[in-house]
Amino acid sequence: MQRRTLILGLALVAAALTLAACAGAEGPPGPEGPAGPAGPAGEAASAADLTCTECHNDTTLIVSKEAQFRENSVHGTGESFERGEGTDCAGCHGTEGAKARIDAGLPPHDESVTGIVNVSPFDCRTCHEIHTTYTGADWALTGGGQPVLLEMTGGTFDGGEGNLCANCHQIRNALPVAAGGSIDLGTNTRFGTHYGVEAQMLLGEGGLGVEGSPSPHYAAVENTCVTCHLGEEANHTYLPAVERCQACHADAEDFDINGVQTEVTAMLAEVHELLIASGIMNEEGRSIPGVYPEAVASAMWNYKIVEYDGSNGAHNSAYAKALLESALEALK
Repeated sequence: MQRRTLILGLALVAAALTLAACAGAEGPPGPEGPAGPAGPAGEAASAADLTCTECHNDTTLIVSKEAQFRENSVHGTGESFERGEGTDCAGCHGTEGAKARIDAGLPPHDESVTGIVNVSPFDCRTCHEIHTTYTGADWALTGGGQPVLLEMTGGTFDGGEGNLCANCHQIRNALPVAAGGSIDLGTNTRFGTHYGVEAQMLLGEGGLGVEGSPSPHYAAVENTCVTCHLGEEANHTYLPAVERCQACHADAEDFDINGVQTEVTAMLAEVHELLIASGIMNEEGRSIPGVYPEAVASAMWNYKIVEYDGSNGAHNSAYAKALLESALEALK
């Protein structure tokens, strides 16, 4: 029985091989079958449907601001970044420390940012909340434009969108304390307020022995710094323009309105020479270590506020002149 089954199986295999050998070439394809049911209708996405195009589009919206910032702004060219690797400077000189502390509402020297190293220069992300919503809302300002408590003088700067600027543009050295009618500079060769003290100048505070009041540029100009330094066109060189001044000063032809800058510049030069003669300051404007009468050291401090404000009186003419008049009185 097994032998018969084996013989039958071999016969079937032989038959299959014979049929395969006899098969002809493959024939032409048969007719196409009926079409299947139609799928649901789709909608093609257009660029207008993509929120990214609110910023990334065929305009120069981004590239123009980047060019202004990189080519003509001190913030973008690296001058403000050069000290960013110093741990005491990380809160203002570099993106990481500045953005972290401003978002958290912390002062420039907060301990949480003094250990930041490997910092990157300022860029769009320093001042704007880039790529958090992927819409035009990403131009929102770092810190939300909240009022700023000034670290060294205790005042509050509340100037709208200009609050972002005040987070760094404030007095960042501790005010000196007199003892026995004298002020000891120790080994300090940079006695003064540090650069960029516009917030205190606008508020009319921070001087030693001199009372001031807020400037009209603080009290009456909406968004303070931003209005004058960026304007409606949001120019990211941050350079002021006389045309913006003319909204309030219709006859202005330059920034020397009513001769204020001429007057303040002359006073700065006079105080500079008197400070050198007093022995507290050298020709380069550096302090000379030592112990000095309170009046002399205070005069140098007040002089530095006006010098480091950088506007030659334009930000707060009354306070700038009061500080320099006090210095002149002390040094003559």
